[in-house]
Amino acid sequence: MIHPSLDSLVSKVDSKYTLVTLSAKRAREIMSGDPAAAESKSNKPVTLALEEISQNKVTFERTKTGIK
Repeated sequence: MIHPSLDSLVSKVDSKYTLVTLSAKRAREIMSGDPAAAESKSNKPVTLALEEISQNKVTFERTKTGIK
């Protein structure tokens, strides 16, 4: 079983594209040394980013030029 589930993650954002962009951006920040904001059994950056999105620790703002 994948945790968090894709359905719960997509409900936190406006599209699957936004989910991919947001999680990739956050994973790069974690790899650069930014501390993780969520507790997770995994230490993989993408998994940590998805956990943070699931727990509403990471949010996004839609702008005309992209995602902030």
